[in-house]
Formats: sequence, C-alpha cells, structure tokens
Amino acid sequence: MPKFYYQCVNCGKEYPADGVRYLCPSCESDNSSDTPPKGVLKTVYNYNKLRKSVAPGELFEKLSQNDFLDLLPVNSLESFGPLKVGNTPAYHWQQKSGNGTYQLILKDDSHNPTFSFKDRASALVSAFAKENHIHTIVAASTGNAGSSLAGICASQSQKAVIFVPATAPKAKLLQIMLYGATIVPVDGNYDVAFDLSLQATKEYGLYNRNTAYNPLTIEGKKTAAFELFRQCGMQAPDMVFVSVGDGVILSGVYKGFEDLLMLDIIEKMPRIVAVQAEGSNSIISNLRSETFKPSSAQTIADSISVVIPRNFYMAKDFLLKYDGEGIAVSDDAILNASLKLTRNFGIFTEPAGAAAFAGYLKYSETRTPKNNSKVAVLLTGSGLKDLNAVSSQVSLPEVVKNGEFVYKDV
Repeated sequence: MPKFYYQCVNCGKEYPADGVRYLCPSCESDNSSDTPPKGVLKTVYNYNKLRKSVAPGELFEKLSQNDFLDLLPVNSLESFGPLKVGNTPAYHWQQKSGNGTYQLILKDDSHNPTFSFKDRASALVSAFAKENHIHTIVAASTGNAGSSLAGICASQSQKAVIFVPATAPKAKLLQIMLYGATIVPVDGNYDVAFDLSLQATKEYGLYNRNTAYNPLTIEGKKTAAFELFRQCGMQAPDMVFVSVGDGVILSGVYKGFEDLLMLDIIEKMPRIVAVQAEGSNSIISNLRSETFKPSSAQTIADSISVVIPRNFYMAKDFLLKYDGEGIAVSDDAILNASLKLTRNFGIFTEPAGAAAFAGYLKYSETRTPKNNSKVAVLLTGSGLKDLNAVSSQVSLPEVVKNGEFVYKDV
C-alpha cells in the first residue's frame, strides 16, 4: 500500500500520490475568484500500518527518531537540504489560575532560518521539488512566505519567483531580493498576487508553493504540533492559540494533532482558538454561515490580511469537528500584545504572531485557563520583519547634550 494518498476536503474523492497535485479537478472547475477555492487536498497516511509497526507506547519515539519522515510526503530527509527548519523553542511560564497555576507556552518560530513559521511549508515543498527534479518554484506572498521560499530555494540551488503586493513591508521585500529570488510587485492585495501566480503556473509550467493550493504546505506546517507534543512533556497542550489568515497554519496544527490522534498517541484534540484581526476575519465570521461573505483586509498584521481565505473549507471543517473557537482582535490589541510580549517575556514577534497572543489575552479577560493546564501560543515570525508596524509604540528620548546625563531608576 502506498505511503499516503490525497483526499478532497469538499467531495471526498481520493487521488494517488503520483507526482504534482494541486486542487481536486472535480471541485476546481466550479471555483470563482470571489469565493474560497473548493478542492483543497488533504494528505492521508496508512495509520493502521504505522500503529502495528511498534508497541503503542513507543510509536511517537520511533516516528521522531526519523524526524517524522513516515508522516511526511517525501522519501528522504536528505531532500530537505542543509538549513535547519523546525524544532523551534517553546518557553514555559507559570501563570496564576484562581487558587492554582497553569503553564503558558510561547512557541517562537522566529528561530527558523528566514525567521518565520512559513519555513516549515517551504522546506517541504522544496524537498518534494528536489525529489521530482523541479528547479523553479513560484508563490504569492505578503512577505513571509516569499522570503521563506526564496531563502530555502537559495540553500537548495533552486529558483524562486515571488508575486507580492507592492505595499508589503519593505523589510520583507528586501529579504526576498537578497536571497536572489525573482520578485514581481503587484498593484493589488494578496489575492491579486495569488491569482497572478496561478496564471504564471499554468502558462509557464512552474511548480506552485501557494498556501493550500499546494497540499504540501499544510503538511509542512503540521510539524509544529509534533514539536508541541514533545515540548509539553509527551502530551498535547490543552489549548493552542493560532493567528489565522488563509487558514493553513491553523489547519496544519490541527492536521498534526489529528495524525497523533489517528495513531492513538493522544486521546483527544486540544482546544484550538483561531485568532483573526477584526479587519480581516473571513474565516471566523463565516464559521457557521451557509453563504460565504468576505470581510475586508484592513489590519496592521499584513501576514494575516486576507479577503478570500484559501484554506477556508478545511479550516472550517477542523474548527467545527473538534470544537474549536474563533476570536477577533483589534489592531490596537495586537500592538498592545506585541509590547507585552517584548517587555514581559523578551520575545519580539511581528504583528501576525502577536495577534495570537492578543487572542490569548482577550480570552483570559473572561475565562481563566484551568488549573494545571497547558496553554500554547504560536508566535509565527520575527518582529524585525515589520518595524514600521510597531514604531508608534515607542519613542526615542531626548538627546543627551554636553555630557549631562542623570540616571533615574523608574
């Protein structure tokens, strides 16, 4: 039996893993530009075979010894190249909970090679391309996915072509160019860049990394769930707060824990909270709606600024199936969360990462996490990627003149 196959999240049709796959052809034909795409493919593994391969209590250890290759859609770890992606730190902090305490776990993915969570997806897409003798990869991005793909491709002697909104943060655009990628600035938002990248894929036969459109992006991002399981003492956290734009990181985290659930490594799914900006909340605002109505894409957190979420249906299915929750936070709350992270925990994350922490803070205002519980927050990118967004939070003091300096301990 093959290692894995693909299954459409909308119609359920199955497809063999026999080369490049994007959307389900049956569902893709009905897609339009003003609604989330149907036909995103889910990767399904031979869980029965894996369960029988070793004693139940030893399965996770067996899987981790080979960096979870048995749960990834590639054949060799050598295909990932030299850069070390994943295994990012998770910092544990004791917090008060009524008469007891709970653990707040801040998982900082800015430690990846290009300083964002997106390296997890890019590394897997690049590895697949290497195994299939593909040399050029195209993507649409507001910055992080583009710089991620550009950096990973540079390390693998592959070419990257990145479509970006011209208004994306300059630090991210500069990073893409420094890695040597071909950058294509677009007069429009992320959705326009996404559509143009699909056009380039079809016209020039380029391999596409786009979030959700390429099912491997979900598989790459699920590795954070495996790491959290280990970092929480070989158990799943009770709650996970995830910032959400397209819905791929959310789905990836769910998929990772679902893999562990299917293998009987964990007994229940963590309660996962999808955090979106109030000005860009098309997933949680449509969570229980029959008809999709897009929100705007007005938020300081550019990495989660999306009108049409490309992984809407999978994200929605996961949230409803496993009793997840959605929280919307304001831009002011995101900036406040960013400041609290830096000043209280010493972690500087970009606005999209701070959004997840803002969601945790909003949740904690009315509901205190349970005593002895483990609450994880994913911090998805470095704050150095978008200094302009947080510049209003601080101001330089007056310049010292004539050597007259008086220190005041405040």
